[in-house]
Amino acid sequence: MLERLAEGELPAKHHLMLRGAAGELRHEECLTRDGFDGPYTILYHVHRPHALRATGLAPTAVGVRAAGADVDHAPRSLQRRHFRSSRAASTGAPLHARTALLFNDDLTLSRVQPNLSDVSYAINADADELLFIRSGSGILRTALGDLPYAPLDYLFVPRGLLYRFELMGDMGHDYLSIACKRGLDVPPQWRNQRGQLRMDAPYCHRDFRRPTFTGPRDEGIRELAILRNDLLYSYQLQSSPLDVVGWDGTVYPWAFPMLAFQPRVSSVHLPPTWHGTFAAGGALICSFVPRPLDFHPDAIPCPYPHSNVDIDEVLYYVSGQFTSRAGVGPGSLTLHPRGIPHGPQPGKYEASIGATRTDEVAVMLDCQQPLTATRAAAVIEDEGYEASFL
Repeated sequence: MLERLAEGELPAKHHLMLRGAAGELRHEECLTRDGFDGPYTILYHVHRPHALRATGLAPTAVGVRAAGADVDHAPRSLQRRHFRSSRAASTGAPLHARTALLFNDDLTLSRVQPNLSDVSYAINADADELLFIRSGSGILRTALGDLPYAPLDYLFVPRGLLYRFELMGDMGHDYLSIACKRGLDVPPQWRNQRGQLRMDAPYCHRDFRRPTFTGPRDEGIRELAILRNDLLYSYQLQSSPLDVVGWDGTVYPWAFPMLAFQPRVSSVHLPPTWHGTFAAGGALICSFVPRPLDFHPDAIPCPYPHSNVDIDEVLYYVSGQFTSRAGVGPGSLTLHPRGIPHGPQPGKYEASIGATRTDEVAVMLDCQQPLTATRAAAVIEDEGYEASFL
């Protein structure tokens, strides 16, 4: 997704022999995208990476399968909705401590609230996962190295990569998970013709943290869970999967601190596309960070009322005062479906005139396919939200 990295021991060319000090042959593993036509990373293992066996245990339902689809019918499905995601309590290791709230064929949005580190490894075969860390810190441990993360980080876990989470500290862990079934990338407008991030992009390569490669290690863990179609399948590994002596490629995890995003400022209000941070298949993911507001003498800084005719809009509130709405707070998740006008609460539009700065922090998604709420989301819904527009 970013630039190519090369770490550790590598042969002169891919698919050539690499041997250890005693002459033992290393085992090449190719982690590929789009079959063999897309980005890839090649890992070199001490042991055979495919030496694993199914345990025979029945798969466990997670995600949408566990949360269930919302049974609400029209016209409710066309209402503007507010879910208090902080009330969707869950515990356990990150792989299980998640509650799916909204989904379509492209994405699943979940609240993740772990209180334990993973005791097994996992591979997500369904989707690239982008986690927004609202609170809590830890280490994402992969065969490519360790990647620390902290509050207000975006954390990217590519599909197909073996990993586990090691939680740190006593702070409560609260993440928003965006499972991107059709992949995640940097929006194409932020790259030049060589693939480098443009100088006028809202971030630079230096803003992204990559994993620190540590070489082979053995944590004694031999359990692996593979996620496929919202089912977790159990496997037993023959040896440590963290036996990599070197790797080379462009598919790897990274962390991006949200506050490193460089917001655009204009004389008049800019559309959300100017806040576009990541492009998922079927969605644009935007970051709203503290910034000066519009500086035209007649500007109305509050977002203008608008009708979504092509997208479902989701806003995840993180912190700060929101110029357009009251009644929302950290962890609030709002859904504004296509076809219905939405905008500021009564009085907010007029009251914003003269404001020069906002301290809001929020994540927004513009989704091309209609979103469905799960039963778990309906339980934490603010039933009075629709009336707040009157």
